[in-house]
Amino acid sequence: MPPALDALLTLLGLEKIEENLFRGQSQDPGWGTVFGGQVLGQAMSAAVQTTPRERAAHSLHAYFLRPGDVSKPILYEVDRIRDGGSFNTRRVVAIQSGQAIFNMAASFHKAEDGFEHQDPMPEVPPPEQVPTEQERILQVKDRVPPALLERFTMPRAFELRPIDRIDDPFHPSPVPPHRSVWLKTTGPVPDDLALHEALLAYASDHAFIGTALLPHGVTFFGGEIQLASLDHVMWFHAPFRIDEWLLHVMDSPRARGGRGLVRGSVFTRDGRLVASTAQEGMIRKRRKDAK
Repeated sequence: MPPALDALLTLLGLEKIEENLFRGQSQDPGWGTVFGGQVLGQAMSAAVQTTPRERAAHSLHAYFLRPGDVSKPILYEVDRIRDGGSFNTRRVVAIQSGQAIFNMAASFHKAEDGFEHQDPMPEVPPPEQVPTEQERILQVKDRVPPALLERFTMPRAFELRPIDRIDDPFHPSPVPPHRSVWLKTTGPVPDDLALHEALLAYASDHAFIGTALLPHGVTFFGGEIQLASLDHVMWFHAPFRIDEWLLHVMDSPRARGGRGLVRGSVFTRDGRLVASTAQEGMIRKRRKDAK
């Protein structure tokens, strides 16, 4: 298993320190605060450990309340709100230094038959014909500061292949707020649907809210934009494997008042819609007189 993927699986494992109380370590992605996907994945892992294993997560609704400190572990407190005949509901609060930094409600559902329909998957090039994110960055490496280039090209747990090319990561041309990314882990993952869902929650936060910046020709890399996730929603529709190619199709229907909304659909390579995503984030221009 690639070291970066092994480290991520360990990160999502969590330590049980009391009934309904778990501790997770923090990982520094190089940006000074905990990656939102890490907290999403760890919160899912905590909720799963209190839920019957025959029931899979079908939705999560989460709020990012404060930035996470990469130098400290995170406590996850689970409230077993309801255990019903078909559904189980959990509330998870992530805590650092005595303060809540994140909360999430998640619902689990036993498998059953029902009506079925779905939106079609858009036509896109297969992943083999799309450069990886690292390869795209190396194509413009003369425009990327060395410290950022090292972060962008370091080994990762996920292989990401963006369909849409950005001409300049620091001074992009305005384009419609749509993007699609092929993604999968860099190695095999054990046959545990709950783990695959937690890993997709982790990956779904990657470059998500940045979709709302595309029409405006700005980027947070230059320091003129404040960008932060405010909430994150996922619905899991059908089983999938995170170590096989998935396509995350994203669009931003609206930005206003310092906030932007992004929504997404996750398809398997053969066109099954297996998850839906949504996120609202803070997107502000930094004041020139701000210190």
